[in-house]
Amino acid sequence: QVHLVESGGGLVQTGESLRLSCVGSGFLFKVQTMAWYRQAPGKQRELIATISPTLATTYTDSVKDRYLISRDDAESTVYLQMNNLKPEDTAVYYCNRPGPLRLSWGQGTQVTVSP
Repeated sequence: QVHLVESGGGLVQTGESLRLSCVGSGFLFKVQTMAWYRQAPGKQRELIATISPTLATTYTDSVKDRYLISRDDAESTVYLQMNNLKPEDTAVYYCNRPGPLRLSWGQGTQVTVSP
């Protein structure tokens, strides 16, 4: 059974950093492109970063130069280092595969950035 378990969220102040983790199980993690998404209150879930098995990365413009996605295939884990956080980064963060062949969603991890 496929599981995605996100962790590492919390309440921080503007300008601070957080590192999120997502552990995947029940599928062959190392051959998958993985992604981070976020869903802010009242908004649709959006794709913010991806990382391929060859470590190629993409970022949405709003997080480029502040966020860094990485992976550890030995641990079936994808990370999201978030720096210089802003109040508009407040959201529930999820990992998954990008595109239409997404896996079952995990519970996400809440990130709240105070002004």
